[in-house]
Amino acid sequence: MDHRLSVALTLLALACGGSDGGGSQQAVNRDTLTQRQKDSILAHSKIPGARAVGRAMTAADSTSARIRQANAVATDTMPR
Repeated sequence: MDHRLSVALTLLALACGGSDGGGSQQAVNRDTLTQRQKDSILAHSKIPGARAVGRAMTAADSTSARIRQANAVATDTMPR
């Protein structure tokens, strides 16, 4: 029983720690998309509820545009 446990732990350690470097490079490539790009890809997919992501992005864009516009007006009307 102890022999099986030591073999299992050794295999687990090798599986967790062993890497040739190729896998870590692939992980970096996957993370090059921004969150907005990932959300856009999701919004255009056929996954149930994906259109809600697109609608949420549109609502966030509209809110951001309104805030930018209000800030621009406030900046233009402040006395100098």
